[in-house]
Amino acid sequence: MTDALLPNGINDGGGDKNYFKKGCNPFAQTGRSKLQNTRASLNQQIIRQMRMRAGAENLLKATSNSKVKEMVLLELSYVNSNLQLLMSELEGLNSSVEVYQNNQDSANIPLIALGLKETKEVDFSTPFKDFILEHYSEDGKTFEDEIADFMDLRQACRTPSRSEAGVELLAKYYSHLPLIESRFFSPTRQTGIFFTWYDSFTGVPLCQQNLSLEKASILFNMAALYSQIGTRANRQTLTGLEEAVSSFQKAAGVLNNLKETFTHTPSYDMSPAMLSMLIRLMLAQAQECLFEKIALPGIRNQFYSLMKVAQEAAKVSEIYDQVHQCMIQTPVKDNVPFFWSTMSQIKTNHYRSMAHYFVASALLDHQLGPGDDEDKQEKTLSQVYDSLPEGCTALDILKNKVERQRTGKAHIRRAILGHEEALRIYGLCKNTNNLEVLQEILKASHQRSLNKYRENENEEEFTDYMEAPDIISKTEHKAEMEFPAAAKVKVIDFFQRLGPLSVFSAKQRWTAPRTIRVRSDDRDLGFTLKGDSPVQVVSLDPLCAAAADGLKEGDYIVAVGDTECKWMSVSDVMRLLKDVDEEGIDIQVVSMMDNSTAMPTKSATFCGNLPKTYSMICLAYNEDDKNSKSRKVAKKSSFLSWGLKNKMKSASTLSLPTADKAGTLPWNKPCPTFPSSSSYNNDSGLY
Repeated sequence: MTDALLPNGINDGGGDKNYFKKGCNPFAQTGRSKLQNTRASLNQQIIRQMRMRAGAENLLKATSNSKVKEMVLLELSYVNSNLQLLMSELEGLNSSVEVYQNNQDSANIPLIALGLKETKEVDFSTPFKDFILEHYSEDGKTFEDEIADFMDLRQACRTPSRSEAGVELLAKYYSHLPLIESRFFSPTRQTGIFFTWYDSFTGVPLCQQNLSLEKASILFNMAALYSQIGTRANRQTLTGLEEAVSSFQKAAGVLNNLKETFTHTPSYDMSPAMLSMLIRLMLAQAQECLFEKIALPGIRNQFYSLMKVAQEAAKVSEIYDQVHQCMIQTPVKDNVPFFWSTMSQIKTNHYRSMAHYFVASALLDHQLGPGDDEDKQEKTLSQVYDSLPEGCTALDILKNKVERQRTGKAHIRRAILGHEEALRIYGLCKNTNNLEVLQEILKASHQRSLNKYRENENEEEFTDYMEAPDIISKTEHKAEMEFPAAAKVKVIDFFQRLGPLSVFSAKQRWTAPRTIRVRSDDRDLGFTLKGDSPVQVVSLDPLCAAAADGLKEGDYIVAVGDTECKWMSVSDVMRLLKDVDEEGIDIQVVSMMDNSTAMPTKSATFCGNLPKTYSMICLAYNEDDKNSKSRKVAKKSSFLSWGLKNKMKSASTLSLPTADKAGTLPWNKPCPTFPSSSSYNNDSGLY
């Protein structure tokens, strides 16, 4: 399975431009790309059904006709059924782990990869050109190439390749976002640009006007890409296992950075509880690969080696048990695919059973001999057990052959029971039935434990119901979060022609450029300059010609004659001014203005009920409308706005309204939970 039809960056038919950006191939027809296309299609179907349901619920509230209500309730039942089917299809996509696995890897338990979040295309052209003209007093048309380059970069990030080049592509775009935010996203005005992203688990869209959602979603996709690189690695080789471990640790590091940086992202898949679970899942898979790395050369059939591997297996089981406990908690369990929870349970039982099998092999196959170090074996066995059976010591188990056999067989019985439980759980989930490799591994492990028990079975012995002690988990190589160096990419500002960002940003306000005639009076211009680029006028003589022409102290010089000097130093500007004669030369200056304008009210509410997470703008926007690209989304009013056309403009996040306990506001009346349409009085939960 490949992620590209052509190598990245090659020319197509001798054209002047590259076939596609490095790290991106939108035309690749792979299993992963087809899965992603199916996800995008499902997202559109889900939002279409949600539009229908929202309209039906509004009609139900507005009408008093009993027949109309009956018809609307019938329609709502159909819509909710369709939503349930679509959500189950999306869960099936998240359960399709076989697509992400390495084709040559047929002897390892499949790993789970995160799917990429989908987004809509955004047209920055008109808003950016308008902002450049209004805020920077420059012709926006001269920046069309820069705007097109930025839009191409964002479009490429929608289809990144499953490689380090794809991660670097996302990191490059992520590094550009703070620069774009400083240039164009003013705290005192809205740009009219809406960023829409779909929840990777529920398919529910979320729309915001600020860049917080954009940044968080790009980080999530970086982590998802690392998880896909990890699952694709060939775990039959040492190099492949090291790549898998590194990728999962990087995925955990990126998710942790997302959790700490964007604490109030209004999306289920990026809520703190969900991110905590995903971090544990990535680290568990990294620990599993570390265990496979230990077992890859083969496990030596020696007492100490078997005990060490047993504790390593117990560590993997312990971490997967913690992952499963996170998955069944209330904020997470409603959205995590059942397949994921099933896999965590299977691996918990499988690796715990392996730990008991290795301890049993060490006790049954390696009796304490005259040349063995008795104290060392006693210490090793004591460190393996959390607590020993009453009236029994580690030395008793080692020296007493009967007790040693009895304890070893107890471990084998626990191993058999654990493998049987793993097989039982495997049969409960329909998505695991597609994983024949997993079933073969579970059956082979179960059969191996049964064979070991038969080898040591004595028909003359009475049935022993001794319970084997729990095994203490221990590892010499613990999986740790790792923030990738590739996520920190130095980029060049697309819009550096606007001037140094410290002065020429969206937060600052200044006058339009003024033309001042500067003349030399006995080689004295009447002012001095200071600062880095751009240079600033200081020590202005109020009687000089420049002051009479309107020059003020504190003005920034942006041009001397026909030469722009926003990025010039003091020495460079003075070099342009040193030959000024009595006729003088024109300079252009700008003055900083007071920036104390009140900031608009921001809104970023995340409601716990599913239908309240999608945006009013998302519902109002019809993808089938073929309007011109220059259309501003902000000017399109929602058919569900309920009279909020003007009041919602100042909100950075336009979500369905939250419940108002007083019930006095028409737009704050309760909204039904998903999928039932009969619950109208549930309060929304806030993150």
